[in-house]
Amino acid sequence: MGKGMDSSDIRRLDQVKVSQYFGCNTFGERAMKERLPKDTFKAFRESLRRGARLSPEVAHGVAQAMKDWAMDHGATHFTHWFLPMTGATAEKHDAFITWEESGQVIERFSGSQLTQGEPDASSFPSGGLRATFEARGYTAWDPTSPAFLMEGPLGITLCIPTAFVGYHGEALDQKVPLLRSMDVVSKAAVRALKRFGIEAEHVVAQCGPEQEYFLVDMELARKRPDLLFATRTLQGARPPKGQELEDHYFGSIKERVLGFMQEVELECFKLGIPAKTRHNEVAPNQFEIAPIYEAANLASDHNQLLMEILKSVGERHGLMVLLHEKPFAGVNGSGKHVNWSLATDGGLNLLEPGRTPEENLAFLYFLAATLKAIHRHGGLLRAVIASANNDHRLGANEAPPAIMSVFLGQHLSGILDAIERGEISGGAEQKLLAIANLPHIEKDFTDRNRTSPFAFTGNKFEFRAVGSSQPIAMPLTVINACVAEALNELNLALEAEEGRGTPHREAVLAVVRKAVTETKAIRFEGNGYSEEWKQEAERRGLPHAKDTVAALKIWEGEAAKAAFVQTGVLTIEELDARIHIRHEQYQKALSIEAQVLREMAETQILPTVIADLGARAGALNQLSAAGMEVPDPLKASLQAQAHLAGVAQSRLLLLVKTLADAEALEHHDQRTEAFGHSVRIAMESLRDVLDTLEEGCNAEIWPLPKYRDLLSPLS
Repeated sequence: MGKGMDSSDIRRLDQVKVSQYFGCNTFGERAMKERLPKDTFKAFRESLRRGARLSPEVAHGVAQAMKDWAMDHGATHFTHWFLPMTGATAEKHDAFITWEESGQVIERFSGSQLTQGEPDASSFPSGGLRATFEARGYTAWDPTSPAFLMEGPLGITLCIPTAFVGYHGEALDQKVPLLRSMDVVSKAAVRALKRFGIEAEHVVAQCGPEQEYFLVDMELARKRPDLLFATRTLQGARPPKGQELEDHYFGSIKERVLGFMQEVELECFKLGIPAKTRHNEVAPNQFEIAPIYEAANLASDHNQLLMEILKSVGERHGLMVLLHEKPFAGVNGSGKHVNWSLATDGGLNLLEPGRTPEENLAFLYFLAATLKAIHRHGGLLRAVIASANNDHRLGANEAPPAIMSVFLGQHLSGILDAIERGEISGGAEQKLLAIANLPHIEKDFTDRNRTSPFAFTGNKFEFRAVGSSQPIAMPLTVINACVAEALNELNLALEAEEGRGTPHREAVLAVVRKAVTETKAIRFEGNGYSEEWKQEAERRGLPHAKDTVAALKIWEGEAAKAAFVQTGVLTIEELDARIHIRHEQYQKALSIEAQVLREMAETQILPTVIADLGARAGALNQLSAAGMEVPDPLKASLQAQAHLAGVAQSRLLLLVKTLADAEALEHHDQRTEAFGHSVRIAMESLRDVLDTLEEGCNAEIWPLPKYRDLLSPLS
């Protein structure tokens, strides 16, 4: 990030192998190995392997090496970079300077400065975890996420990824719960693997998030208050051609966009972000970038960085990057497909069928645990990705439905059905689909179902319902916590079976069979967009939270408390705080949108429509004064437009009243319901008539860039 590169810089780097400069702006393992004494590097690696706290001596040694490395690269400041509950990143920069005894300024950076910082925590959302006057918060270094350099216009800053906690240790950020969830799912998985004779000290939750986004010419975007303040168009008549011909999907990338993408990738590579894929998406001016798998906390950090890189590089190219889930009506919205799996510290993917009977047994066991987790907590999985933005996208024929289900593919579903029927058992006489002969499922063996919110894709699950602007930390936290809970239950059942003398293979299949039978309702192979599925899901008893108002009620339920609190991922106070913040964020997002739409209608759109009506009426009067007969259809058209303007004014007044009524409510549940229903309906009602007015107004005086301009190819 930072000052940017000209075309010659990009060409020079583009001619170098990525492997030669990948991670050059990170204090990763390669830089540490070069800079640290062997014993310090070994102690650091050992602490990471065991998950133990660094000793002060090791921390100080790492800090000195990190400072020297950063200053050799031109860094003058450092910051603890963290993820507060705003959904964005936060940082406070400090210079590498202090007073020497002689009164001279010297550069210094200690181990204590590396491992802990103290930013003011009073202005970050805490959901009631702390009072406003309690300003103290602490940032603690996450040594598993490498420090990196942020390039600015006139200097470089060393950024240290950290967790953010309150004075009493309460989690005030997105990272602490994620790290806790990774720990609990690791312990549950390691405990399971011991029953299978598979060696592992740790199991790592892994993730590869695909990021979708729109690009809009910055000059046009700045003329639209809704894009500036709400990052989506609150008004806009649909153009004659949108994505109907599907000619943008995987199409050739325009030169201007390609130049932007190439610079984004270069910035990513320097920061160690393994960007792998770039392509055009379905909607006009919609694109995607996808990385290679990483540990979940690192993937989370990198996705937050990626969103910042997209925006900053976009500005340098005269482009506004829209990460909103539904910036334009009538074309597809944007998601963030979170690909998730579990892998041992030895690299064994636990969600990939193995080459041996025991590995296949373990695969079925972890698959059953995942099904159990989603079956029990599908509602919570829906709730964690609920937002005012995502409500516009989920459930439409472009994104996963708001009903959580799991797609496994015909082949794997057939195997689970056979297990349920008892056609696969532990007995040697059972030959049908014997576990020893379970075929290795390659990535392309299982077809994809784009209508499924949680789909198995060969060696991982793809959670497709996450919104494009959302941090992935909490969705990952929920998946980890729920799978850990399910694994703990399966582990107890398996240990009990084997404790009764049941042979290992039979015991595993008995536990898997029970889980597969109990969770059958969550498995769905068909069209998730169809009305038939909604009816079928209701018969199956699956929760259907149609919007954020309904989804937030799931957050407040007992099942959510069990998943978070009993696993130790969140305390009840931390959970309640996050629920409170979700209510606030939802209300504020809709309040901002309503106020922006009111201002646009009142100060731009309606004055323009009235001016156009006056001009047209004057023109008709001139025709009449010249002795020409004015055809009735022209008069009727003018009268219809005038009537619509009156309707718009009435709906505008209703929106103002509805917004005031919602904001006057005191209880957050009532406010959320009022915003989610009354205010949203009033906004949509006003938008409908404004869009119609745009279609009948003189295009030359329309005050806002139209969809046809915003969605035109960027060249």
